Parts: sequence; structure tokens; C-alpha cells
Amino acid sequence: QVQLVQSGGGLVQPGGSLRLSCAASGITFSIYAMGWYRQAPGKRRELVAVITSQGITNYADSVKGRFTISRDNAKSTVYLQMNSLKPEDTAVFYCNAQLYSTYWGQGTQVTVSS
Repeated sequence: QVQLVQSGGGLVQPGGSLRLSCAASGITFSIYAMGWYRQAPGKRRELVAVITSQGITNYADSVKGRFTISRDNAKSTVYLQMNSLKPEDTAVFYCNAQLYSTYWGQGTQVTVSS
């Protein structure tokens, strides 16, 4: 049984930082591309960042220079470090594992507000 269990998130003031974690089980984590997506109210789910099995990263233009995706294969965990958060970053964030199949985490709310 594949599980992606997310942690982190919450309420933060503009300019603040948060770190999201996503621990995977039931898959050979090291061979999967891992990503973070987000969905704001009334909007489509969008890709935030992705890291390949080789550690190559890619980011949405809106988060470049502020967010960093990383992975720890020994812990089967992917992280999203979010700095300089803006109110427009408010969304439900989802982690994603993709290879031949796609798996999703349960989602975690990130709210950026003063």
C-alpha cells in the first residue's frame, strides 16, 4: 500500500518561512520523481516544484528563488522549503510521486496572512 504522508504547513505572516515534508512508503522512493503542487481556492492545481530521481529540480516561475525542493532517499522523504512567503502562496499543497503510476499526499493548508 502506497502512502504519502505530509506534515508542516500552517499559518505564517508575509515574508515568513515554512517547510513541508512528505514521507513515502510502499514505493522504491529513490527511483520516483517527486513534486509539490498547490491548489488555491477557485483555481486549478498547479505544479510548484519537482525533483527527479537524479536530483534535477525545476520550479514554477512564481516561486523561483524563494522555494527549494529537496529529497532524502534514506528517509524516503521530500521537502519543500518556502521562504519569503506571500499572500498569493496561500493554498493547499500536495506532494506527488510519479513514475509509472502517480500517487498523491493528503494535502496540507498553507495560509500566508498578517
